Amino acid sequence: MINTVLFDMDGLLLDTEPLWGESMMRIARKHNIPISGDRFKETTGLRIHEVTEYWSVKYPWQGSAHHEVAEEILDDIIDASLQKGKVLAGVLQALELLKEHQYRIGLASSSPTRMIHALVEHFGLSGYFDQITSADSVELGKPHPAVFLHCAQQLGSPPMQCVVLEDSVNGMIAGKAARMKVIVVPDALHFDDPRFALADKKIATMEYFDLDMLQTL
Repeated sequence: MINTVLFDMDGLLLDTEPLWGESMMRIARKHNIPISGDRFKETTGLRIHEVTEYWSVKYPWQGSAHHEVAEEILDDIIDASLQKGKVLAGVLQALELLKEHQYRIGLASSSPTRMIHALVEHFGLSGYFDQITSADSVELGKPHPAVFLHCAQQLGSPPMQCVVLEDSVNGMIAGKAARMKVIVVPDALHFDDPRFALADKKIATMEYFDLDMLQTL
C-alpha cells in the first residue's frame, strides 16, 4: 500500500528545468568553455559539480577551477529561478490533497541543497514536505537510486510503499531502481519518448494527479 510520495523538483514542481541550460551557457561563455547547448545531453541528470568536472576533462579551459564554475552556475540558476520560475500547474492541488489524506511527502532532487531550500521557501512549498533530500547527501546522483532511498529512509518508509513523481528519464530510472512505483509527468516535447514506457503511469501535467492513481499502483 502506497503511503509515501516523493517529488522531484526541477521540471516537476517548478518550471526551472530550461533555466539550467541558460545559466550553464551564460557561465560557460564567461569562462570561454568550449561547450554548446547540444552537448548538455551528455550530462543530463548529473549534479552540477559533476557536470563541470566532466567539462574540465572533455572540454578543458584555462582559468577558474571546475568547482568554482559550478558555484557560479549555481548562483546564476538560483537568481534566474527566483526571478523567472513558477510553480507548475496542479502541483499545489496535489500537495494539498496528499497532506489532507496524511501521506508522507518527500522532496528528492539532484539540485544542490542551497538551491532546493532557496526555491521551496521562496515559492511557499517548504511546509508541505516532511523530508527534503538533495543528491548532495548521497554518493551518487540520478539515475542512481540513492537520493530516493535516502529520502524514504528518513521518512521511515519502505521503498515498496513509495511512489516517485518525475519528469525525466533518468529520474524515472532512479525511482524504478529504488524498487518504487513511478508516475512520470514529461514535458510536451518529450511526452512521447518511448523510454517512459518503463513508468507505472504517465500523465501530461500534475493537474491529472489524484488519489485513485495511487491506489491502483
